[in-house]
Amino acid sequence: MAQVWDALTNPDKVRKYLHGTNLVSDWKEGSPISWKGEWKGQSYEDKGKVLEIDPPRHLKYTHWSPMGGSEDKPENYHTLTYELTEQGGDTVLTLVQDNNASQEDADKMAADNWGPVLQGLKQTAEISAESRPNR
Repeated sequence: MAQVWDALTNPDKVRKYLHGTNLVSDWKEGSPISWKGEWKGQSYEDKGKVLEIDPPRHLKYTHWSPMGGSEDKPENYHTLTYELTEQGGDTVLTLVQDNNASQEDADKMAADNWGPVLQGLKQTAEISAESRPNR
């Protein structure tokens, strides 16, 4: 579970699976989060705020991206909630994203974005686990 949490919150790990983005946050409730980078040749700066954090099991934050075409207003922010649990020695990550424009948009986001991102997160966490020294 620790490796998955680290892959979610460590800027160096996030950069590996989230399109080279530069993540900045101190991960305290109420603190800002920013994601900066380049996607398909276009610079972006996404932002949000940490709403809840309980390492290594629970993380909830808001997120807004100018690339979505919406105005920077509270009603246009998504809320993302990550829950980590242990099942049979494996870590299970559940991600919920709310405030989608439609179910069709949510399904498209899941297929086009979250699928590859979560697969990259999994690989990053597994590499971290494999590189840990035996105790």
